[in-house]
Amino acid sequence: MKKILAASTAFVAVAFAGQAQASEPIKLSVGGYMEQWMGVADQDSGERRNAFQSDTEIHFKGSTTLDNGIEVGAVIELEGETSSDQVDEQYLYINGGFGQLKLGKDDGAADSLAITAPAVGPVGVNDGDLTNWVDAYLPDTVQTSDAKRITYFTPSLGGFRAGLSYADSDELNTDNGTGDNVVSAGLAYDKDFGGWNLGLSAVGENKGEGNWYGLGGNVGVGNFTVGGSWGHIEDDYGLGDGDSTGSESDNFDVGVSYAMDAATVSLSYAYADYGNRSTTDGAAATGEMSTVDLGMAYSLGAGVTWKSSVFWFDDENDTAAFENDGYGVVTGIRLDF
Repeated sequence: MKKILAASTAFVAVAFAGQAQASEPIKLSVGGYMEQWMGVADQDSGERRNAFQSDTEIHFKGSTTLDNGIEVGAVIELEGETSSDQVDEQYLYINGGFGQLKLGKDDGAADSLAITAPAVGPVGVNDGDLTNWVDAYLPDTVQTSDAKRITYFTPSLGGFRAGLSYADSDELNTDNGTGDNVVSAGLAYDKDFGGWNLGLSAVGENKGEGNWYGLGGNVGVGNFTVGGSWGHIEDDYGLGDGDSTGSESDNFDVGVSYAMDAATVSLSYAYADYGNRSTTDGAAATGEMSTVDLGMAYSLGAGVTWKSSVFWFDDENDTAAFENDGYGVVTGIRLDF
């Protein structure tokens, strides 16, 4: 891996060699989003959750193009409300004919290239906001998360694009440099065939002695999009609700969406056969989780979208404390600026 990093550094140095100082200075622009939701949920086990949820991020972005055509830029994303890390993601990127190189705190290549089932509601079924409203295991076919890393993406060649990331510590220990090394990789295919399009992905990540890996695909025909994804977590990967020992798990989702003028509706389903949910004494609980989401997104104007979800879930667990099922309705507004 040290040889890879050294080669990457040399590659960038050659790309910048002899560069004049004639490019425009970088000026940061401000963007981001705000989501404000209200909803009601009913569940058999656990306390009633708050009827209001929100998520806000402020994004600072800026770039410049050097005389040799290479673009250099920065992205800084601030959380609007958080009890932990105020900075969500921050990284430097370099774009050119060679592809893209990113350095900083960001998602891995697997997350960036992964394809999952179409879903437009505010709750979702695959690594969505279900657990903001009820107590349940959350299916997730793409396990990677933010870490300080270096990432390289190839240019798109005939619809194919590959990516590779390396982090020297896992997402729980990015500040002190301890933890398992993380290698994240993916291969994606995206092609428009005139009247229909196809997207496919094969992604995975290695951390320490364990791995997770998955597949995804979407097909779009006219106003319809149909797709799904599958992900497998090995025993030694050590992810899931604070459980450091880990246990084998399988997750998948399927869904369909239909777009009509300003509105899009979707119906999606996710299932998890999991063994990586930790109990209060640190043991790994096993169970099966099913959830369905009927979602709607309606554009009210530039950057203003009204979204709603009607969802149902059933979490069957070998630990009685985690047995739960229920349903809910959520609606609200998302602003993109």
